[in-house]
Amino acid sequence: MVLKPSTLYAPVLASAGLVSLVCAFVSAPTAWTLAGVAVLLPLLALVARWSPPRSGTIAGVIGGAAVASWPVPVVWRDGSWLEAAGAAAFWAVPALGAVALGGHLRRQASRMRQAVHHARRDQQLELARDLHDFVAHDVSAIVVQAQAARFVADSDPQQAVRALERIEAAGLSALASMDRTVHALREAGGGPTAPAPGLDALPELVARFEGGALDADPQAVAALSREADTTAYRVAVEALTNVRRHARGAARVRVAVRRAPGGVELSVVNDAAPRGARGGRIARPHGGGTGLAGLRARVEAAGGILSAGPGGAGGGWRVSAVFPATGSPQR
Repeated sequence: MVLKPSTLYAPVLASAGLVSLVCAFVSAPTAWTLAGVAVLLPLLALVARWSPPRSGTIAGVIGGAAVASWPVPVVWRDGSWLEAAGAAAFWAVPALGAVALGGHLRRQASRMRQAVHHARRDQQLELARDLHDFVAHDVSAIVVQAQAARFVADSDPQQAVRALERIEAAGLSALASMDRTVHALREAGGGPTAPAPGLDALPELVARFEGGALDADPQAVAALSREADTTAYRVAVEALTNVRRHARGAARVRVAVRRAPGGVELSVVNDAAPRGARGGRIARPHGGGTGLAGLRARVEAAGGILSAGPGGAGGGWRVSAVFPATGSPQR
């Protein structure tokens, strides 16, 4: 068992305080008593900073009493009780000051621990959002493509092979997302980290989405800040994931990045089939993960505005995020 030095502060203070009290009232040399007081004051600060409340309080009372009462016998021999009380009150001030200093340092350390705790909790939530935004998208793609391959395996083997290729690509993308999560954990421990994906990865994302079409203005993309760039990519991932989950009747999904009156707009619009056509039925985004509510908070944190609602042909759904333009690339 390793004994921490901080566990010794309270017993040492209590012992030193008792010795100082005895020396003061047995007429020990004043120089000895003052030397004891010089030791007691830093011990009082250390106990107030480090010791557990119960033992620290007991030791602090003994140590404070020793500091305040050392001049009482000296003053009482040549003066009155009133003068002795005044001397004790005077010497109680540095004792209280030492306790206040230690208590202040203790409160500062407690606030720092709370700040670290909150930072870790925020990072855990950030990692959870990353897993939802990226891994859930790829896993949903794997499920949809596996279902498609099962239905066409007998009638069109080539389609089944292409579906398996898309499953492989989605699986590799999910592994890459997990790698980014691990890098984020390493960053928390002071290790290297990988940058979050931005709109430069949007063409690959849309290409993996069956029926996806991309129209991106390079100048509009370059006008986004780095934070807005990564957030816009997350919006695209979340919107495409919701299409797979809730609008499987969509034959085409258009993803666009272009200049808008409010800055730069990213839009994802699906053209879902009307209810009853091809057995499709649109379900509005809801359910697991952070969803649009969490996405809206992220977009607003990046200075943007998120909107979602009917907007595609045939009863489709539109998700739009507008971010302020910086006028120059932030890479």
